[in-house]
Amino acid sequence: MTEKKEATGEGGKSSSLAHGKDTELIDFDLEDFEAETDKLISDLCEAKGLFLVKSANKWMQEASRRPIPKMLFDAFWFQGEVCILFADTNLGKSILAVQIGEAISKGFPINGFKNESKKQKVLYFDFELSDKQFENRYSINYTQHHVFDDNFQRIEINPDATVPDGSTFEDYLNFSLEKSIKETGAKVLIIDNLTYLKNETEKAKDALPLMKHLKALKAKYNLSILALAHTPKRDLSKPINRNDLQGSKMLINFTDSCFAIGESHSDKHLRYLKQIKARNTEILFDTENVVLCQITKPDNFLAFEFIGYSVESEHLKIVSENDNNVLAAKVLELKQQGKSYREIGFELGISHMKAKDY
Repeated sequence: MTEKKEATGEGGKSSSLAHGKDTELIDFDLEDFEAETDKLISDLCEAKGLFLVKSANKWMQEASRRPIPKMLFDAFWFQGEVCILFADTNLGKSILAVQIGEAISKGFPINGFKNESKKQKVLYFDFELSDKQFENRYSINYTQHHVFDDNFQRIEINPDATVPDGSTFEDYLNFSLEKSIKETGAKVLIIDNLTYLKNETEKAKDALPLMKHLKALKAKYNLSILALAHTPKRDLSKPINRNDLQGSKMLINFTDSCFAIGESHSDKHLRYLKQIKARNTEILFDTENVVLCQITKPDNFLAFEFIGYSVESEHLKIVSENDNNVLAAKVLELKQQGKSYREIGFELGISHMKAKDY
């Protein structure tokens, strides 16, 4: 639109067009109006039910106006991604997640890993630890507390809160999650862990709505989300893969990236990080190049310490003949209890075909 002008009558004086008083009129810019109308019509034409149809060149032009995603945690997690970190119990998922969140909140990288993002607010939804357990991890015998940046916001369930009538706990949890995002303005979320949002994530019908909800939040608020998840029992002699994630098919399909923590069987103090899925980069840390770490607490901060790189096969469990005999006996026992090969495989962390072979 152009600048405001007065409508003039005879003698150059402003003419009265409303109730006999001098009135300022906005000059109408036809070109601006036509351009805006064309854009609206174009947007409507692009929408085809669930789809947006545009030329490849237009997609490229629109994408070029958005910033290039930056690394939040090296090649494992980029800005704008829904990422899943999964591992077995007690391997340090929460320890690493807090460490990643703290690094982002302060705008510095973890030693051995890249962080390209600026200092920013992080919401850490902690559904695992009590405040006292959290204090213990980040202090020396509950004294000499580690000082977090105020950008690092830890969130836990309010025990005094009540779910409104007519609402389920799950619905109210999702409502509160979105309310926290809107009111803090945070763009980085860490959820510890997924099973608290949806108890039955191993079932496709339950995992799908959860992942759709997280994807919708990501798109609506331009978020980066790191969600922690468990693995069911797995064969520790085999490399970690996408099938080791609980509810893997649906969860993996709806994530942008995914990585896992494995335990070294050559040294119980060692952990390794392995990429399972990536969209913004090639897989850099695969089975031939895992990142080796150890969990340390030299002072008042429990953390993963970068050691170097390794080959996953060096850290897998070596199955002995005795192990095979014990496993075969367990399979037989469970089969006599009437369990299917799939149920046996899930319980023992082996495939149903391997259970059948035993």
